[in-house]
Amino acid sequence: MGIDLKEKIKQLASEYFTEVQEIRRHFHQYPELSMQEHQTAKFIIEKLDSFGISYQSGIAKNGIVALIHGMQGGEKVVALRADMDALPIEEANDAAYKSLNPGVMHACGHDAHMASLLGTAKILHNTREHWGGTVKLIFQPSEESYPGGASLMIGEGILENPAPQSIFGQHVAPQIEAGKVGIRSGMYMASTDEVYLTVKGKGGHAATPHLTIDPVLIASHIVVALQQIVSRHNTPWIPTVLSFGRIIGDGRMNVIPDTVTIDGTFRTFNEKWRSEAHEKISQIAQGVAVSMGGNCEIEIKEGYPFLKNDELLSNHFRDYASEYLGKENIVELDLAMTAEDFAFYSQKIPACFYRLGIGNKAKGVTSNVHTSTFDIDEKALETGMGFMAWIVVNQLKE
Repeated sequence: MGIDLKEKIKQLASEYFTEVQEIRRHFHQYPELSMQEHQTAKFIIEKLDSFGISYQSGIAKNGIVALIHGMQGGEKVVALRADMDALPIEEANDAAYKSLNPGVMHACGHDAHMASLLGTAKILHNTREHWGGTVKLIFQPSEESYPGGASLMIGEGILENPAPQSIFGQHVAPQIEAGKVGIRSGMYMASTDEVYLTVKGKGGHAATPHLTIDPVLIASHIVVALQQIVSRHNTPWIPTVLSFGRIIGDGRMNVIPDTVTIDGTFRTFNEKWRSEAHEKISQIAQGVAVSMGGNCEIEIKEGYPFLKNDELLSNHFRDYASEYLGKENIVELDLAMTAEDFAFYSQKIPACFYRLGIGNKAKGVTSNVHTSTFDIDEKALETGMGFMAWIVVNQLKE
């Protein structure tokens, strides 16, 4: 009688839970910022060594790629990705595993992503006689900072030798209860670009504005005028956001400055419109500035592309989740204007980026990501590692 692989995976996920919990707590206590994940990478390597899993390190500085080969043959390759970096946030939690690095915190759950993937790796390695094909494990630095570790690792060839036919990424979601997962087919997360405007005028005394070219007034008109990018130039069928979160004039109550800087973000779901909008932003900002006697320098830094979930992979995901967790534990997700550098993978090969529920109102685990009180219900780690292993063994058979 053959082994019930689903039950075996669940058994191992339960058996490895305490170890993976401790791994997650270690990552949480010692967070490192983007492209500084040196000790994080060293710890991952130590764990892979202890599991007996081969790997290549030093990719895009701190990235690691590990391979696990099933013992039943087969040439199919499935990739799994976890991001490694933390955020420049001072943790406000008082947990025993609170960050020990001042001003740095795993406030986006990347500690849970790495711990889950290491748990999945151990499960797959210890069940490899029951499946065929190859699993490529990607531990990726710098998801939080441009240009994004995904693009750097892709540039160094991680989607080759062997080339995966599909890739899955898991991300925590505090809005979803632990034990559940979320998915959306097709377009899911927006592209993201950074917009920097420098408005130049002629400063002077605030009591004699007629002798100045007031860049504060010009900047105010530019911010208002640019709202038409979304409301009038964009078709209503393409979700788009243009927001400005930083304006610096650096004058005084009686001093009109020479320059004002404006920083913002532009996000959308269509590459053609994305390019057109960049031109519109430049035309409107410069046009308003010149019409008022000033000038405006525009810099738009292209960030991550939009993230799309492959339709077929998403349907497979729903089947796997239904079998492993039950249909009642699958949440259908809305479009998100947030961005993720996993999008770079989704532009190259069929990809599926899903959410792992980590919320628990009874335990007070409700804080959103990127906040100083963010935490997870650690029981989600058991779901995370076990379900990801179940995805792999099924996807390798498709």
